Amino acid sequence: MDFSPIIEFLFGQTSRLMLSLGSHFSLSSLFAALVIAALFFAWQRVKRGRRLRWRVIARALFPKRMVRHSSNRADIGYLLFNVFLYGIMFGWAVLTYQFVTNGVIAALVAVFGPAAPSSLPVIVSRGGVTILLFLGYELGYWFNHWLSHKVPFLWEFHKVHHSAEVLTPVTNFRVHPIYSWIFANILAFSAAVAGGIGNYLFGNTAYQYAINDTNLILVIFIHAYVHLQHSHMWIAFTGALGRVFVSPAHHQVHHSGDPKHFNKNFGSCLALWDWMFGTLYVPSKEREPLTFGFPDRPDAHKFKGEVVDPFIKAAAHIKPLLPKRVPPAVPIAERKRA
Repeated sequence: MDFSPIIEFLFGQTSRLMLSLGSHFSLSSLFAALVIAALFFAWQRVKRGRRLRWRVIARALFPKRMVRHSSNRADIGYLLFNVFLYGIMFGWAVLTYQFVTNGVIAALVAVFGPAAPSSLPVIVSRGGVTILLFLGYELGYWFNHWLSHKVPFLWEFHKVHHSAEVLTPVTNFRVHPIYSWIFANILAFSAAVAGGIGNYLFGNTAYQYAINDTNLILVIFIHAYVHLQHSHMWIAFTGALGRVFVSPAHHQVHHSGDPKHFNKNFGSCLALWDWMFGTLYVPSKEREPLTFGFPDRPDAHKFKGEVVDPFIKAAAHIKPLLPKRVPPAVPIAERKRA
């Protein structure tokens, strides 16, 4: 039996995940997060007048309680599923980017007339498209995230992500397949609309600046601090900075079990949409006491609790909306006999 296609697939998926600079989980971005975290811990110790002990910093970066936690083991399982199986099972159902982009361009032409040829320098047109596509990604991310919290049917699938009791960069993969499918389609739509607007404004030949097909601005954010959003690193952006960017503390607050933090901070990299739509919570500079997960979910880190049960619970939200079955009418003659 020839196993070479399977081996080639496994190596290909691993390479795209870990070695591509545009990947959301590249070795380069993970290393950048590790360096930033180590420097942050070192600075914290120096500020408190303590000696720099690299062994202490290593234990602070990888606390045994988190590494050995069942929640972390479940996250690793989700990583393997999403990298090696999700694309095979659901990739065919993602909305076509080019189809929506062409529709947006056609609508703009119908309303405003044909686009005038752009005379802008290439760096301006490509820069403009890059910014538009990044903002489109951010808005699509925010809207999908907001929707997943506000619609009970969708919340049952998104709740899987919030069942994590410890946060690590791998927690980013802790998502139900249905949530991933909906997210991919909303993201494709928002990016396609932004792409259509960009093409109409800057010309059909204007392409974004990207690394391995990933928006350059997003790649910068991934390497800067996005991995630290799912971590125990309390790095908080406050003031004006906290109204523009989603710091690690912003997203940790989003996972909090404290009711005052519920339905806050839905953004990915930017806090602008949260600020604009009234869902922003700017964390304090000092660490706030946070707890994660749901204490009433004994199967939180098991296949049944995280993959099967969401279907059952989501169906329970739909059942009351379905038309009730009307019993057949009994003939009058039969009613008299009764």
